[in-house]
Amino acid sequence: MPNAARAPGEPFPPAAPPPEAYDAAAPEPRFMPEPAFVQAAPPPPRKPPPLLLRKSFWRALISTDLDKSRGRIRLVALMFGALFCVFIARLAYFGMTPNQHSAQRDAAEAVSAARPDLTDRNGEVLATDVKVMSVFAEPRSIIDKDEATEQLTAILPDLNARELREKLGKKKGFVWIKREVSPAQQNQIFRLGLPGVGFLPEHKRVYPNGRLGAHVVGFTNADNDGLQGVEKYLDDQGLGALRASGIAMPKQELAPVALSLDLRATHALRDELAKAMDRFKAKASAAAILDVNTGEVIAAASLPDYDPNDPRDALKEENFNRLTYGVFEMGSTFKALTLAMAMDSGKFAMMSTVSGQAPLHIGRNVIHDYHPKNRMLTLPEVFKYSSNVGTARLALTVGPDYQKYFLKKLGQLDRMRTELPESREPMQPRQAHWSQVSSATIAFGHGLAVAPLQAMMAVAALVNGGYLVTPTFIKRPLDFDKTAQPRVIKPETSEALRYVMRMNAEVGTAKKANVPGYFVGGKTGTAEKVVHGRYDHSKLFTTFMAVAPSDQPRYLFLTVMDEPQGLPEDGHFATSAYNSGYVTGRLIERVSPILGLPPRLDLPTQPFPLLARMGYGFVNQPAAQGGGED
Repeated sequence: MPNAARAPGEPFPPAAPPPEAYDAAAPEPRFMPEPAFVQAAPPPPRKPPPLLLRKSFWRALISTDLDKSRGRIRLVALMFGALFCVFIARLAYFGMTPNQHSAQRDAAEAVSAARPDLTDRNGEVLATDVKVMSVFAEPRSIIDKDEATEQLTAILPDLNARELREKLGKKKGFVWIKREVSPAQQNQIFRLGLPGVGFLPEHKRVYPNGRLGAHVVGFTNADNDGLQGVEKYLDDQGLGALRASGIAMPKQELAPVALSLDLRATHALRDELAKAMDRFKAKASAAAILDVNTGEVIAAASLPDYDPNDPRDALKEENFNRLTYGVFEMGSTFKALTLAMAMDSGKFAMMSTVSGQAPLHIGRNVIHDYHPKNRMLTLPEVFKYSSNVGTARLALTVGPDYQKYFLKKLGQLDRMRTELPESREPMQPRQAHWSQVSSATIAFGHGLAVAPLQAMMAVAALVNGGYLVTPTFIKRPLDFDKTAQPRVIKPETSEALRYVMRMNAEVGTAKKANVPGYFVGGKTGTAEKVVHGRYDHSKLFTTFMAVAPSDQPRYLFLTVMDEPQGLPEDGHFATSAYNSGYVTGRLIERVSPILGLPPRLDLPTQPFPLLARMGYGFVNQPAAQGGGED
């Protein structure tokens, strides 16, 4: 029961008994008292303010108390040290990272790269660099763009004012105003004192001989990058990669590149070719001289041509290089290859005979001769009379598959690769196995179109002992050995070809090139041009090849003419003997002494010893009279 209330004056009740006095079974109290060692947690300390906000910091910083100066000095030194480190890190960053916005510097590096000189085989300069000044602008630095445009166009009247104003209005760090200005123009622009307008020195490529050798030498653009000929070849060989990577070698460290051309011979060749082109009213023409033992192109020209100092005409359709880029049916000059194929196959000897009975019918196709003999012909007679029928029968006897193999071996079915990038694939029958008609027509130079220099390579192999030497426009070392090149025909076959070419110049179709004293051998070729898929009898492509001298060949001469016209004094004949043969004869007479090949008063008495030992002693005797007019 609850305790009763205490009456006044009554004593207090006794104290509660200790805990031990409670029975063990008694329930525990609801709230236990806190142990003596448990104390209340103190309040968290207040976070001090940042150093820069403390009054004590600023009081110490501006205090004049000498006892606190050491701390101030340390603090200032720390601040300046941190700032210095930031500057050093930033400078290092700028030094290691290219400045993407320095357009002027990039342009200067791009135009400052030099090119090596190009010389002919005797050291005469064909192409070199000269220093010129070009004008540039930094549009962001130009204050009055309209005034700058007006003043610059007054000095450079060939500039378009609207285009120049648009350039200056761009948000760029660098634009070209004019490449290559004269010293007088540079001085006038300098005197204007325009802010943001400056000058950059550049290398300009110049060609002191103008059009001479233009297709071989090539040309460059305003940035001195090679775009054609040997100039482009040099870039493809690594010069362009160096420029692109920013490595610009000074000109004095670039050794001149000696070409195979002889400048004197090239001048004479181009001069004769230009005269002949005018004489025969030809649409175009080309000529070359090839060293048959080294493959070096000693002289070359293709007309019409262009001046590499002003190469805008280079892109005209009619100004392409007909020696390497044009592909043509070479006409009867291919009969030399067919004759060599027949003898080298083992199915014919030099004095074997073949029917010259004309015409020759192959299915619905008919092959004619220009001057049919209608009798059995020896192989030299087939060549001398330029018999299409006889040549076709030789190819049909050997077979189309062997013919295809032989022509491929002589490099006539694949694209010819030289230093000049301008080249094309030959045009040949599409079928894998040539038909009899294709085989017969290809035998005398129709149905297969190749580059003229490519045909020269094959004929050179026929006369130099049988070695196929790829033509080159770079001068070869003196120790070049042709015997290290592939041998494509037997030595006796090569000597037989030299004999029939010599005989053809004496009594055959090549008489107009038989210059006295040079023991010339030659072959004509006349092909009708294909117009709209059909042969046009009124449009001819004429070819002439000549070797000099025939007993010990050194040079092979080639002339081609596109659509020459017949002359009244020639009976209006426009075949090869009357135009290309005429030009080649003049070339041999004019150029041979320049090349160290003087005329001989006494011609060799034993020019073909190998054939004589084989029983053909008549080859060393004067040829009988006769011949055609292909």
